[in-house]
Amino acid sequence: MAEILKIALDDILELKKPHPCGSKQFRCARLGSDIRIICTGCGRDMTIPRIKLEKAVRKIIRCEASSPEKERNPAN
Repeated sequence: MAEILKIALDDILELKKPHPCGSKQFRCARLGSDIRIICTGCGRDMTIPRIKLEKAVRKIIRCEASSPEKERNPAN
């Protein structure tokens, strides 16, 4: 069984596919079974099921308040 990614509020998620505006980075705004993310390029927000989002994440860039670890690659 796959491990659940440790995502915290205000973390920046780098996704595999870019948003139509060209940005690949999104800020996490709400957590739960559905996760709300906000595009850092254009500000558009969207709510995505956690399972679908976990498959789309390439890298998690931690916000300074959430943990001392700066970046974590979910593939490791």
